[in-house]
Amino acid sequence: MSRPIYIPGLLFCLLLILGNQWADASFEPYSIALEGSDEQISMTPIKGGTFQMGSAKTSSSSPVHEVIIDDFWIGTYEITWDQFELFLYREIDDVQTSSKGGISMDIDAISGATMPYVNFNRPGYPAICMTQYAASQFCKWLTAKTGNFYRLPTEAEWEYACRGGTTTDFSAPKNQLADHAWFAENSDGQLQKGGQKAPNPWGLYDVHGNATEWVLDTYQSNYDHLKDKNQNPVHLEEELYPHVVRGGSFRDTKEELTSWARGYSTAAWKKQDPQFPKSLWWHTDATHVGFRIVRPLKTPDSQTMESFWINPIEEY
Repeated sequence: MSRPIYIPGLLFCLLLILGNQWADASFEPYSIALEGSDEQISMTPIKGGTFQMGSAKTSSSSPVHEVIIDDFWIGTYEITWDQFELFLYREIDDVQTSSKGGISMDIDAISGATMPYVNFNRPGYPAICMTQYAASQFCKWLTAKTGNFYRLPTEAEWEYACRGGTTTDFSAPKNQLADHAWFAENSDGQLQKGGQKAPNPWGLYDVHGNATEWVLDTYQSNYDHLKDKNQNPVHLEEELYPHVVRGGSFRDTKEELTSWARGYSTAAWKKQDPQFPKSLWWHTDATHVGFRIVRPLKTPDSQTMESFWINPIEEY
């Protein structure tokens, strides 16, 4: 009597194991082909896990707390101007994508960005000066183009990826940081072309320095608000300022580039904005701010996706 029950159970386990192997096999590095252009965005798979987020060295990065992160892909490099301008000018919107994912969206319904006040484009350089909303809308546009869900990283995902499995202040030895990062002492006070320095242990370039990077979270002065949210934490509020940026930039010192250091947006980043009301899309004085993108391995429902694409907030 036990045999008919035993065999299906064994088959079920075998199929489960094989199914997991197939799932893991698909979790590989890939490139997003932006058809209608020569541009591709390289994506690196980050296996989820548990890590100690923050540092006891500063109050803003304390308390150190345990965080659990699910699997996701993250941009190998910061988004470049050439890639961002495809969203800005919308010249490839009508080009059909040959490998469409499972998400169907009306690309014409996605807000188009205004033109930048100053064109900083140099091939291969990180796109800068955009607001968090503009960076988020690039992700939404990319989702509509490809059929796969893209968004900004959460602060926790960003730190987990930046650390690359390390537990020290940097993902490289501090005395070798100049081989991995652009910062005040070696950048000549200028943004640099992406990908010229060595990557971190998980193959990500420019996580320390060059352009500081937008993440999703609204800034709080410490991590007390996340003490009870240890699994895929994110803190979203509908306030214009402050929002978190991570990684430091070409104009910061070494000490401001640590894996755990936190920066945040301020109204001063729009000080020279001539518009009234001020632009939803550009921070005239944030020539050090860029971003990279994330794709979770598990695609969320449509309501959750929408919550990760920032709503516009007018500034007067």
